[in-house]
Amino acid sequence: MQPSQFLSIDDQLISLEQGLKYLQFSGKLTPFIGEILRQYVLEQELQNRDDLDISPAITEQAVVDFRLERNLSNPQAFAQWLSSNSIDYATFHNQMVASFKLAKLRDQITEPKLQEYFIERKIFLDRVVLSRIIVADQELAEELASQIEEGVTFEELAMEYSLADDRIVNGMMGVLSRGSLPDKIRAAVDLASPGKLVGPLEIEGTWALFKVGKFLPANVEDPQLIESLKNELFDQWLTDKIQKLTVKLLAI
Repeated sequence: MQPSQFLSIDDQLISLEQGLKYLQFSGKLTPFIGEILRQYVLEQELQNRDDLDISPAITEQAVVDFRLERNLSNPQAFAQWLSSNSIDYATFHNQMVASFKLAKLRDQITEPKLQEYFIERKIFLDRVVLSRIIVADQELAEELASQIEEGVTFEELAMEYSLADDRIVNGMMGVLSRGSLPDKIRAAVDLASPGKLVGPLEIEGTWALFKVGKFLPANVEDPQLIESLKNELFDQWLTDKIQKLTVKLLAI
């Protein structure tokens, strides 16, 4: 196989083989090939499906919106932007069309599976705001629980007694996925009401008190969440497609 020139550095030609060796040496060859495979699969799908037609009016409006958003309405400014990004208008226009087709492809593949996937993932999508106090022994944990019931603030006791690093922020753990919580903690938290104390619970040789701040259940009507789930499903579909390919590296 004759070496294929890939690029020039200070007038020195770098072959494709040498370029791939550089990537291999740096540990970046695998993600590089992975992106090639991804684009190959997508290109094949976009070319072979006949149900992804996009109205020219939609594309032209997207081009207008793109230029307005980036202050490129002036023809010279737009031409300069194209040049700085090393593309011509035809390539830019084709990329815009491809982005619409890709979005349509993603929706066609993911929407039939979306409801089931949401239910499957819901435990990880539901979130809860928690604070905690971690102490070394049960007796102290029970004493702190009694003080909280009597009116001492959870935050004050967290700063004074907790062994966890988050004591410096009053024991605030932040917004957590329900699915990320250990089973014992999740079961106890699920039975609590916002503002209520949970525990003491024995956790890996320590004793913990938790304060439930707020429950944030996932909503299938949330547009941002739907987009995220569609992207996850589409990536799964794409990974499955790539894994079925027969790939041989010929240039190294």
